[in-house]
Amino acid sequence: MRIFVEHGGYEVKNIGDLAMLQVLVARLNRLFPGAQIYTFTTVPDMLNEHISVAQSLAPIGRNIRFSPLVHHVYRSLSNPWMAEKWLALENQLWSHFPSLSRSYLKFKLRRNPARLNEVDAFLEAIANADLVVASGGGYITDEFKDHTNFALKTLKLATKLGKPTAMFGQGFGPLKDHQLVATARSTLSSVNLFSLREKRVGMPFLQSFQVPQEKVIVTGDDAIELAYSAHQPELGEGLGINLRMAAYSGINTHLLHVIKSTLHTFAKQEQVPLIPIPIAHGFYQGFMETDSASIRQLLMGYDDTSDGGEQLDTPSKVIAQVGRCRVVVTGSYHAGVFALSQGIPVVCLAKSQYYIDKFLGLADQFGVGCEVLLLNDKNISEKLLTSMEKAWQLSAQIRPQLLGAAQQQIELGHLAYKRLYEIIKT
Repeated sequence: MRIFVEHGGYEVKNIGDLAMLQVLVARLNRLFPGAQIYTFTTVPDMLNEHISVAQSLAPIGRNIRFSPLVHHVYRSLSNPWMAEKWLALENQLWSHFPSLSRSYLKFKLRRNPARLNEVDAFLEAIANADLVVASGGGYITDEFKDHTNFALKTLKLATKLGKPTAMFGQGFGPLKDHQLVATARSTLSSVNLFSLREKRVGMPFLQSFQVPQEKVIVTGDDAIELAYSAHQPELGEGLGINLRMAAYSGINTHLLHVIKSTLHTFAKQEQVPLIPIPIAHGFYQGFMETDSASIRQLLMGYDDTSDGGEQLDTPSKVIAQVGRCRVVVTGSYHAGVFALSQGIPVVCLAKSQYYIDKFLGLADQFGVGCEVLLLNDKNISEKLLTSMEKAWQLSAQIRPQLLGAAQQQIELGHLAYKRLYEIIKT
């Protein structure tokens, strides 16, 4: 059995993506013992440290294959409709005249023949796969255009070759880019199975692409299982903090200082430590997003000795850190997932539509203990303070409900993987 896995964290710098990938690989190994699992990464040694059974493939070969073959013509087409038609024509060329297409690509890469070998390695990996799956993530969105384009085209190629395909733990959208929408429309309806980490946006999104409802299961995030299995007998006594400062979050320095002041007020009032919960540790899909740097700024003047959680570079380390908290305030989705899955209430901070959708979907999945605050609210400081006080007071009372919601989502996740097994075996 050979399984090819697409995922959202080739750089292995995002703890949330890594946690989802670890769970997916573990579940696939249980379903298909001895399976060979292949996946993309730009840092094979680092990936091997976290997932020893995965065999690495550089994404550059895939990216070259799905980039315009005659790039100068494609770039000259200012009309999106014409550009889309040109790409469709090139795809027809690849389908009907693969030798000719490869010969042109070989000529194009004549100064760097190793790149052609990487293209061949990618095509061989898909051709030889018995199953192609996409690990969980929020990467099918305008915010990560290149990754979305290449991930969808990987799945599209797999379906054209008759391979069973599945997408697990997915959070979709927003997706409005004309070319991405066209690619999604020609891809998603052919995927065999979807599990969604939330239904609020995910279900309407798939319905808009004519995906039959019987192909879809709402399971929650795959990483819930990893965090739930580490939950402690009692709540911690700290306030967990995270803030995602990146172009796609919309959080700027002014908002950081507003949040910082409010966190310090609460921490002094309750006499509790502020506990760093970093999720991102560097460049991610072209964006610089180092959570430890923004957390250090939040801590300045309250704890000037902290590294902001820079050394917390594995899912198990971050999850254990979350276990020290009674409440978590976060601008990053997976800090919320790791907390709620351990029975710890969360206050989510959102500005961009991308994060509003992620957090409202998470709140819907757990039902209680997850409040979403919009950072464009002029009274955000007062509302944040009130929300932290409320979560602190109710944390012990709502903990059983949160843990119950986590258990339910884990069970649904296993049901989705079992359905995949049935698809493969029938």
